[in-house]
Amino acid sequence: MESDGAISIWFFVGVSLVVNGALILGAGIYELSHPPAVKVVLYGLHADIWWGGLLAIVGGFYCAVHAPWGGHRR
Repeated sequence: MESDGAISIWFFVGVSLVVNGALILGAGIYELSHPPAVKVVLYGLHADIWWGGLLAIVGGFYCAVHAPWGGHRR
């Protein structure tokens, strides 16, 4: 339910996903360039890079669709 001038909650969900995705992706890239001394079993999969990128992409989609300056309107 949106009233005139209200911003959709899904826009803020998208912003949150983009920020968290960027932080996780940045940590994964840093860990890739500075490997830890003790590696976990599945270190070679670089899950933080994959999931950080996926969160950022999904968040960007939510921001684009539910943007207050255009995007999705019902």
